[in-house]
Amino acid sequence: MIWSNMIENGRLAQSGAIAGAASAFAFAVIHDIFISDIWFSLLIMMAAGAICGLCVSWSFRRLIAEPSLKSWLVYNLLYDGMFVLLGVVSVLFFEPVTTMAALVAANGPPNALILQALPVTAVFTLGMAIGITLLYSGHHTRRSACFGAVLLTCFALMLLLGLNVSVIGLVKIPYGSLYLIIEMFVLIFLINAVYVVVFLILNALPLQLIR
Repeated sequence: MIWSNMIENGRLAQSGAIAGAASAFAFAVIHDIFISDIWFSLLIMMAAGAICGLCVSWSFRRLIAEPSLKSWLVYNLLYDGMFVLLGVVSVLFFEPVTTMAALVAANGPPNALILQALPVTAVFTLGMAIGITLLYSGHHTRRSACFGAVLLTCFALMLLLGLNVSVIGLVKIPYGSLYLIIEMFVLIFLINAVYVVVFLILNALPLQLIR
């Protein structure tokens, strides 16, 4: 039984990493078509995607003893919601200190804004990890171990996708530029959709996720 669980956990983790890398590749394709060429950073993005994908699938398995299609979709939607909630928190906590035009003209990551938002981002990440752990680990005796897995997942996702979201409240966004924010969230949701589908393709039959 223990050996069987180890094999299943390993398969989930491996599939999560592959699905994460695939979602990063899909992001590069979409970004190239609609925004700009980022193929020069493809390997780095795929490595980061693999790490995030592994973390999501690993924490999912730690929290949920009997995986199902519904539980997998809900678990991923929680992280989608996390980014939306982070954007709302950023708007509520911060006042704009720059404009969208200046941000676009800088043509690079908003490192100064990210640092300014970092304390709120860190507290938010910790709060999300606690909330998700409490939501799923009611029957777990090793709640601290579950929390560690979820915290690592939240941290990885924030590092890869959440930092740009965290600065929304620091940027004065005219109505004519709101599409850029919508575009950012659509990209996040598309990345996750690719991840979810690839993971299911790799695991639906052996793990009987669809039932």
